[in-house]
Amino acid sequence: MKAFLLAAGHGTRLRPLTDHTPKCLLPIRGVPLLGIWLQICAALGIDEVLINIHYRADQVREFLNQRDPHPKVIVVEEKELLGSGGTLRANQKWVAGEDLFWVFYADVLNSNDLHSMMDAHRRSSPAVTLGVYRVPDPSRCGIVELSADNVVERFVEKPRQPASDLAFSGIMIGTPAFLEAIPPGKSDIGYDVLPKLGGQMIAYPITGYLLDIGTMDNYEQAQITWPGLPLPV
Repeated sequence: MKAFLLAAGHGTRLRPLTDHTPKCLLPIRGVPLLGIWLQICAALGIDEVLINIHYRADQVREFLNQRDPHPKVIVVEEKELLGSGGTLRANQKWVAGEDLFWVFYADVLNSNDLHSMMDAHRRSSPAVTLGVYRVPDPSRCGIVELSADNVVERFVEKPRQPASDLAFSGIMIGTPAFLEAIPPGKSDIGYDVLPKLGGQMIAYPITGYLLDIGTMDNYEQAQITWPGLPLPV
């Protein structure tokens, strides 16, 4: 199984912490975000992870060179940022022949067991399964509108008048049909891809610990509230 781990952002809202450190290497109770995600990937049985990097790429490479070799990591350095959708399209050959793959946003702090999300995807076989969670500020997020059977009928990124408080978590399962919906060139998953797939996606509710490490307030909150990853059974 393969996973994209999107880690190329500058983290401008986390300055001055990111003046000299890429956001994906900021520590949560002493462990870099990227290290936490690689532990999650290993626990999910993911064999290969493609990580896109850009800002302070040398630091990310140094960190990856010192880690445990499992899962295998493919590093793609983007001299110019392609956007979340553009990264997937540019590397679609890497998942050629795969019927599904994970996509993770590396700045999301998550301690949930995601095996049941994969089970839900396999039962329904949609183009995309989106992990969703309830947020207090939906106008700042990608918001889903659901049918009674959890089909995502509509997706709107940062809506002015949110129709719900269910937001995309930055955790998803994609398929070849999802890749086909990505336009050429630079693109963003939330703005340019998911809105085109209404009726072809399902939502999986994430009710455990999940925090978007996009602001200084959330980063400081994580140092206090992060429960750590569950111990393997």
